[in-house]
Amino acid sequence: MDDFLEILKYIVPSLVVFATAYLILQKFMDNEYRKQVLLLRKENVNITTPLRLQAYERLILFLERISLTNIVVRVHQPGMTAKILQDVLVQSIQTEYEHNIAQQVYISSTVWGNIRKTKDDLIKMINLAAAQMNDKSTGADLGKQIAAIMMKLEVSPTHATITLLKKEVRQLF
Repeated sequence: MDDFLEILKYIVPSLVVFATAYLILQKFMDNEYRKQVLLLRKENVNITTPLRLQAYERLILFLERISLTNIVVRVHQPGMTAKILQDVLVQSIQTEYEHNIAQQVYISSTVWGNIRKTKDDLIKMINLAAAQMNDKSTGADLGKQIAAIMMKLEVSPTHATITLLKKEVRQLF
């Protein structure tokens, strides 16, 4: 029994020292892991922030380009019929949208949904204005009809979405 107590005198302090060393090393390793994760996140933010800002810029440019007042002036050619102008307008909006579709990775789903809705609303307005034209209507007639529809709106769909984009950018900083 005396031998057993003698062995315990050496084993118990050793176990206490081992447990203490283990806990200290475990905390140290956890802290080092957290530091590494924070460094990676910081590097990630330094890389993604400029990309996100560029995406917001591109989407605002996209919305400005598909704004009905801008796009009608840009694509209308003298001698165009209303039907041809309608087709060119819709195709231009679709092309611009497809060109910027990858930008959705950098923005919230809510804002991307608004961008997609804005695109769809503009195409609906073009088609609504075109439905009021006859076979002899010119592109200028369609442009005037689109302008009349836009004037009835309190806020242009593109400007409402641009405001939403700007609000989201401000939340980043």
